[in-house]
Amino acid sequence: MCRNIHTLHNFEPAATSDEVHAAALQYVRKIAGTTKPSKANQEVFDRAVAEIAHATQHLLDDLVAAVPPKNRDEEAEKARARSADRYEALRAFQAEKKAARA
Repeated sequence: MCRNIHTLHNFEPAATSDEVHAAALQYVRKIAGTTKPSKANQEVFDRAVAEIAHATQHLLDDLVAAVPPKNRDEEAEKARARSADRYEALRAFQAEKKAARA
């Protein structure tokens, strides 16, 4: 679940409130061990998400960066390239494994 939490600090443009909320939601889901709380826990779950999002926004607002902000589009492209490399390596491994069995 936590693989969906992305670095939010030191990007241009800055993280949106939706991104901060999504990160808080993923965190609470991981800690709670569920993606959807029961009706009895919904209020507590929602309150935790709101409080963590609030604290996260304060953290992001107060952090100081020693390097220039990263460009979101460039970083996303780098991530896509890394993913493509991983999947290509996986496909090559699977093909090699299949050939060895034949």
